[in-house]
Amino acid sequence: MSVRATARLRAEPDGRGSTALPVLESVGPLALRRTRSPLPTHARVTVVGAMSAPLNGDRLAIEAEVADGARLTVDAAAATVALPGPRAATGPSTYAIHLNVGEGATLHWLPEQLVSAHGSDLHQTTRVELAPTAGLLLREEQILGRHGEPTGALTTRLTVRRADRPLLDQQLAYGPGAPGGWNGPAVLGGHRAVGQLLLADPSFEDAPLPARLLGPTAALTPLAGPAVLVTAVAADARLLREILDEAMQELLEGLKPEAGNG
Repeated sequence: MSVRATARLRAEPDGRGSTALPVLESVGPLALRRTRSPLPTHARVTVVGAMSAPLNGDRLAIEAEVADGARLTVDAAAATVALPGPRAATGPSTYAIHLNVGEGATLHWLPEQLVSAHGSDLHQTTRVELAPTAGLLLREEQILGRHGEPTGALTTRLTVRRADRPLLDQQLAYGPGAPGGWNGPAVLGGHRAVGQLLLADPSFEDAPLPARLLGPTAALTPLAGPAVLVTAVAADARLLREILDEAMQELLEGLKPEAGNG
């Protein structure tokens, strides 16, 4: 039997210079736990997998709202592994993430890797709504196949809107059924780990960053809005994380003290 589960959380200022979590609803395989944050002004929530998911046919979702002035970090305890599941399961699994960040609020969305196991079929969508003065740091990593196996079928779409206008709309597809060339030299070039790091911050309106390479397999691209996108490929998950961590540290250090770093 397939699983239908939607977890919800809401962060809002507590009136004492910190952030409260009045809504923290776990369900099925999506367990949300408040954990200690290294950033004193941020609340932190860790997603803990309570069971194997998603399996083909599952429908999972997380809805997160960061109210005006709140600051939230969301991470995960372990990688998400898309699995084929029982033979009776029909159709792909879906994992829908809906994020809403209010005026003067900041969200750091930093899950662990998404692993596409052989035989799995997953459609993941991440939709973000940002207020004009909101800050966002978002990382996504896709690992195509476990060690020594081919990838499953994986489609991901990342859509970000700021002030009700498009900031980024990107769809990627890998594995069986994907358009031809996904593993060719113009896309992955034989690599099995791919990731994106998006940083949106109002300070980029006055000081946009130039496009540039970040080593042989990564690039930084300014977007048509106060944001930059880092894209990278690597041979494995460890190397990919090293590239994205280095880029994240450099970008955050370059922000004004009062901006998305806080």
